[in-house]
Amino acid sequence: MAFDPLNTNKDKQKDNRNHDSLTEPTDTSTNTSTDTNTTTDNNTATSMRLAKAIAKAGITSRRGAEKLILSGDVVVNNKIITTPALNVSPSDEVLVNGVKISLEDKKLRVWLYNKPSGLITSHKDEKNRPTVFESLPKDIGRVISVGRLDFNSEGLLLLTNNGEFSRLLELPTTGWIRRYKVRAIGLLTDNKIQKLKKGVFVDGVKYGAIIVHKSKENPDKPQTGKNSWFEVSLKEGKNREVRKALGSVGLTVNRLVRISYGSFLLGNLQKGEVLEVTKRSIINSLKRENLNKFNI
Repeated sequence: MAFDPLNTNKDKQKDNRNHDSLTEPTDTSTNTSTDTNTTTDNNTATSMRLAKAIAKAGITSRRGAEKLILSGDVVVNNKIITTPALNVSPSDEVLVNGVKISLEDKKLRVWLYNKPSGLITSHKDEKNRPTVFESLPKDIGRVISVGRLDFNSEGLLLLTNNGEFSRLLELPTTGWIRRYKVRAIGLLTDNKIQKLKKGVFVDGVKYGAIIVHKSKENPDKPQTGKNSWFEVSLKEGKNREVRKALGSVGLTVNRLVRISYGSFLLGNLQKGEVLEVTKRSIINSLKRENLNKFNI
């Protein structure tokens, strides 16, 4: 019987819709201003840096928010702001690209999404390709992704309404492991496995340790160099990292499926399906020191 890396030939287990079963023991004119006193309530406990407020509103990551500010796309109380060095509070009016955002401390929400191949992980695409966010149910509101999967990659993509949460999970220092099932052309040797484990340089970019395991279901099956399946684990998320790193040792990836991100699992989620993560799973996924950073 042929090796089925995605277990599509196995009897499907009962699909519990509670994500606990999918986690491992988680005036209309404006003025340009760099005035840091634009906010009306800088000294209250609810005030925060402008970039952080934009991120928490789920518009983008904090780094993305800083870029929006520096490019003049953010208006606070009818003034264009060009410096992130500004505190805002719920009493302030903040517009991003002309759209008013809420500064209320929203409840953190997280979703699992089984991304199909052929979607770009972006809100807009210069080439007008279909995007992940266009395919999502409208009732979940505006969300951003935790990291990305490239156009031809599939599998688990985490979505959230909080840019700060997204950034936390993306950081290599958080230590969250991303696992993939990979189909590639080429022979996987022990020497290549060790080389990837030590990290490789590709076009001047250093990629950290990548752990590669041969198929667990057919570990002794002779390799032919054609369409062999491996399992790959890593802690970073650089652009096309798996494809580039494996390509540097002679393995051409032609299918890439993310099966887990930290404690969150793809499980039996069908392609294109979205499932909201329970509060308990979110709490279990975070270290104690990070719990007070979010309204859970």
